[in-house]
Amino acid sequence: MIVLSDHNLRSGLYPFSATRHIAELRIGILTIREKWELLTGEEVRLVHEKIPEAVPANLLPDLENYTKILNGHVDGIPCISRPWHIPQRNQQALFNDFLLLTRNRVSAPIPNWVKVINPSMLFVEKNAVINSSIINASMGPVYIGEDTEIMEGCLIRGPFAMGRGSVLKMGTKIYGATTLGPHCTGGGEIKNSVLMGYSNKGHDGYLGDSVLGYWCNLGAGTSVSNVKNTGSDVWITLPGYQKEQVGNKAGLIMGDYSRSAINSAFSTGSMVGVCCSIHGHAQPKKDTPSFTWGEERYSFPKVLSDIANWKKMKGEDLSQEEMANLEELFKQT
Repeated sequence: MIVLSDHNLRSGLYPFSATRHIAELRIGILTIREKWELLTGEEVRLVHEKIPEAVPANLLPDLENYTKILNGHVDGIPCISRPWHIPQRNQQALFNDFLLLTRNRVSAPIPNWVKVINPSMLFVEKNAVINSSIINASMGPVYIGEDTEIMEGCLIRGPFAMGRGSVLKMGTKIYGATTLGPHCTGGGEIKNSVLMGYSNKGHDGYLGDSVLGYWCNLGAGTSVSNVKNTGSDVWITLPGYQKEQVGNKAGLIMGDYSRSAINSAFSTGSMVGVCCSIHGHAQPKKDTPSFTWGEERYSFPKVLSDIANWKKMKGEDLSQEEMANLEELFKQT
């Protein structure tokens, strides 16, 4: 059994760690837990406490390094310790996961009406539907998961991955390194961003160098600035931390269950907490605390009602465990 602990790591990966174990975060194609399961074939146990046999949950295992990690040799092993590390390190993670998932396997056939550049780096799982589009895998691998749909007119440049049940709407433009987790919807223009799962950026507008958690939705026309007009470095402040320099490109960090109204325009390096409804201003505040509803604090019954409505749209229900966890988080916030 592999034991993964996020002890003393959670605060640095807010807002995603507020609602789930760090090993459930997605970078590349897979979550960290899924990487360990595929690499070792063993059961993975997630803990929050510090125990001697546990592996730090923020380390990124791959075919080359996972045995080193298990033997305690963690110096130089890539990891994520801040939310902006996810898009910054997504390119290498996509390459590593592509090799892990596709080794000794054969791709499903690629329809002849799809223009593919460098087909050796394109892998298509069963029941994927790809309409007339252009896929360029010369800059990195492209992985198309089961039961996905790429509508007509999409332009895709790798590295790129879309998980089971995800959809790219007509005319979507994808630049690497981008990941759509399971049951996500992509549209408009997306570059170097990660949608963890069950989240939507389904309409025109730009999303770059960003991370959306689970069950997020960007309203039509929402756009995100990922570079300052001055071209200078971006600074982001995590709760409880000093302001940190994150490089010259950083877009939106949005926690689970948060949504934006149509035509929202997020400034460079914006952060939105958990369970937020962003509306009322064309340009939202740069830092939005969890459980914000416009300018007010969300009432907890409405939090649950709104999340349940969004989950129904994808055929899912709000579980008792989710409700209990959200109630505890609401009390702490």
